[in-house]
Amino acid sequence: MGFLVRVAVTAVAIWIVALIVPGITWGNVSYGFGDLDKYVALFLTGLVLGVLNAFVRPILLIVSLPITCATLGLFVFVINALMLLILSAIPSLGFHVDNFLTALVGAILISLVSGLLSKVVH
Repeated sequence: MGFLVRVAVTAVAIWIVALIVPGITWGNVSYGFGDLDKYVALFLTGLVLGVLNAFVRPILLIVSLPITCATLGLFVFVINALMLLILSAIPSLGFHVDNFLTALVGAILISLVSGLLSKVVH
């Protein structure tokens, strides 16, 4: 699957999860494109999440390997929630997660939705 398609699938997954989970918001930023600002912010959020998952997540997975093995892989959900919290810490994206529990629920749902969308697109 192409890189831009993967970014678009991630952006759509973030949009769907933001509709479902209270405490996850996106598009609260102005880039100067008027009404398109929300969608540019959503695409950039998907892009940055993809970059974080490509570079930061593997480092966290290696560092947390003992606890991930001890929890039979469930700690990966915590790492995914941390990725959303790191993404939320970038103010120029307009993406916001209220707290860790919201990030945990959002990370699980984003994984599920993007997995389903990837199957449909592919």
